[in-house]
Amino acid sequence: MASPEAKLCSTNVMAYYNGVTTSDNKRRPTYVIYLDICKTVDTVPYDILVSKLERYAFEGCTIQWIRKKEVQSQRIPNISSVSEFLLLAFADTHELQLLHFALFLGIYLAALLGNGLILSAVACHHRLHTPMYFFLLNLALLDLGCISTTLPKAMANALWDTRAISYQGCAAQVFFFLFFISAEYYNLTIMAYDRYVAICKPLHYGSVLGSRACAQMAAAAWGSGFLNAVLHMANTFSLPLCHGNAVDQFFCEIPQILKLSCSDTHFREVLSLVFSVSLAFGCFVFIVASYVQIFRAVLRIPSEQGQYKAFSTCLPHLAVVSLFVSTAIFAYLKPPSISLPSLDLVVALLYSVVPPALNPLIYSMRNQELKVAVRKLFPFILLKHP
Repeated sequence: MASPEAKLCSTNVMAYYNGVTTSDNKRRPTYVIYLDICKTVDTVPYDILVSKLERYAFEGCTIQWIRKKEVQSQRIPNISSVSEFLLLAFADTHELQLLHFALFLGIYLAALLGNGLILSAVACHHRLHTPMYFFLLNLALLDLGCISTTLPKAMANALWDTRAISYQGCAAQVFFFLFFISAEYYNLTIMAYDRYVAICKPLHYGSVLGSRACAQMAAAAWGSGFLNAVLHMANTFSLPLCHGNAVDQFFCEIPQILKLSCSDTHFREVLSLVFSVSLAFGCFVFIVASYVQIFRAVLRIPSEQGQYKAFSTCLPHLAVVSLFVSTAIFAYLKPPSISLPSLDLVVALLYSVVPPALNPLIYSMRNQELKVAVRKLFPFILLKHP
C-alpha cells in the first residue's frame, strides 16, 4: 500500500502480515511500518509523528508509513487486476516474425501429420491392436496436445505482431501444457515396463499386459498428469503479482510467471515442485532399472539376429525418452548463471516443440509393421523399405 505521494511498487496488507519486503521502482527495499493509531496518539499531528519516526529509517531505504485507517479504507488490487500477460517475441522486426511463423507452421504441420498417421494406423489396423501400439497411440495423442497448447498461440502472435495473451488464456496454457507433458512422461514410463515384460517375460506378456491392465495404466498416466497440472496451476496463479506482466518465454511457463510474484519464497510452489520432482525421479529410476534388465536379457540371447530384433523394439522408445528427459533436465536444472532469455527460448523449444515433431519419425523409421499399416491405409504415401 503506497502512500499517495510516493511512486512505489504497491504493497498490500498480505505482504505486511507475512513480513515480506518489497521493492520500489529503483529496486531499493521498502519497509512497511503499520501504526495502530489510537485516540491518545491521534492528538499528535500525523506529519509530526511521521517526521519523528523517519529518524529510525535505514539509510538508502524508502519507508512507507501506513495508518490503521488507511489499511481499513483502501483496497489494493490483487492478482485478478492482471488482465493479460506479454509473451517473449521471437524477433524485433515484423519480417523476422513472419519468418518464424512460417518455420513453426511447418513444424506444427509435420507434427500433426506424423502423429495423425500413427493414430490412424493404430486405430484402423487390427494387427496393431497390441499393448505396445496402444501406448504408442496414447503418446501420439499427448504429443498432439502438447504442441497444440503452445505453438498455435506463438504463431498467431508472430503473424499479427503482438505479444499479448489473456490471463485466462495463460492459466489454461499452463494447465494443459503441464497436463500433457506430465502424462507423456508417465506414459513413457509405462512403455518402458511394456518393453521389459515383452523381452524379459515374453511368456507372461499376454496375461500381464491384458486389455484391462493397459487401460488402467493409461488412465493412471492421464489422471496423474491432470492432478499434477491442477496442483501447479492452482499454486502458481494464487500468488500475488507485483513485477509487471512480461513473461520471458514464448508461452506461459511456471518459472517465468514465478519471477513476477511479490514473494521470493513461493513456499507452496516449492512443495509442489518437490512432490513432482520426486515422482519424476522415481519414474526415471524405474525406466533405468527396466532397461538394465532388458539389456541383461538381450545379451543372453545366443544369436546376433535375436539380439538385433530385441534391441530394435527398444531403441525408438529409448531415443524418445533420452530426447525428452535430456531437454527437460537442461531446461529446469541448468544453473541460474547461464539463464539468458535467448537460451531459455531455445531450450523451451527443444523440450516443448521438438519431441512431439520428432517422435513419429523416430518410431516409424525402423518399424515395418507401422509402415505397412500406414501404406495400406494411405496408399498415396510412399514409405520406402530399408
